[in-house]
Amino acid sequence: MHHYVTIIALPVSFLMIAGLALLFEVTPEPTGVLNLRVFGVWLSVSSSAQARTALIVSRALGAVGCLNLLSLTTPMPGIISVLRRLRCPVVIIDLMYLIYRYIFILLSLHHDMSDAAKSRLGFRDYRTSLRSTGRIYANLLARSYGFAAKNFDAMESRCYDTGIRFLEHRQKIKPQHVIISTALIIVSLRLAFIP
Repeated sequence: MHHYVTIIALPVSFLMIAGLALLFEVTPEPTGVLNLRVFGVWLSVSSSAQARTALIVSRALGAVGCLNLLSLTTPMPGIISVLRRLRCPVVIIDLMYLIYRYIFILLSLHHDMSDAAKSRLGFRDYRTSLRSTGRIYANLLARSYGFAAKNFDAMESRCYDTGIRFLEHRQKIKPQHVIISTALIIVSLRLAFIP
């Protein structure tokens, strides 16, 4: 639970700040439940703005929750296999796989460089930490270009012709999977059309 809360905390905090911005309306007269006078106009919170903000924030939270559920429970080869079966363009699948791979390579490099800078007291004060951070990111940029060039050379040496091939493990669909999926779809559609 703690791991999930740390993952979802940043998008939730962003959505709450965006919700505050959606909550206020600029009006010439005080018309809402809460009214603040700012620079000759009124910032009002009306009941319709509250309902609209609650709807938008809840939809966004639902989308973030679904995205986190998908990314935390489904391995990347499974997502790529489904996209390939849905006839998603090959370029999108290749870019998605390469970006996913490079995120972890760059995170590992950043971690190693930060550890090296810490061991040399590169973060002992504010000025030194700014210099160390700048050097880390400059070196990370140069190393990422080097890795990209080596990766492309390796792909071309293996006769890359638009389309990274994967070995796919076909999962058997069991009857309980079909029943649970159908029930979830029916419940979701029922909830979507409740007035």
